[in-house]
Amino acid sequence: QVQLVESGGGLVQAGGSLRLSCAASGRTFSSYAMGWFRQAPGKEREFVAAISWSGGNTYYADSVKGRFTISRDSAKNTVYLQMNSLKPEDTAVYYCAGNIDHYGSSWWNLGSWGQGTQVTVSS
Repeated sequence: QVQLVESGGGLVQAGGSLRLSCAASGRTFSSYAMGWFRQAPGKEREFVAAISWSGGNTYYADSVKGRFTISRDSAKNTVYLQMNSLKPEDTAVYYCAGNIDHYGSSWWNLGSWGQGTQVTVSS
């Protein structure tokens, strides 16, 4: 069973940046597409970004396109989410997803979840 540990969340002012990390252990990291979801208070968990197993393809929710960048480092078994131009509506708990898939614009996680990391953007 894979273990995912997120880090890098925190409090930032609107317009600022944060970089989230997701360290994976327990299985072959490079075999699966991975991604990030987020959940704001009172809302459902939503897709944010995904990256293919090779790192050659990336996908983003419309709400973060152009501001967030997902990447992976297979040598470090780590996936990153660089978040720029943050907005108060980006405030949420961000979760790393260990085996992500999609059909059209619908995304889901077939694998493990990390424990989540809080991102708070003040106005």
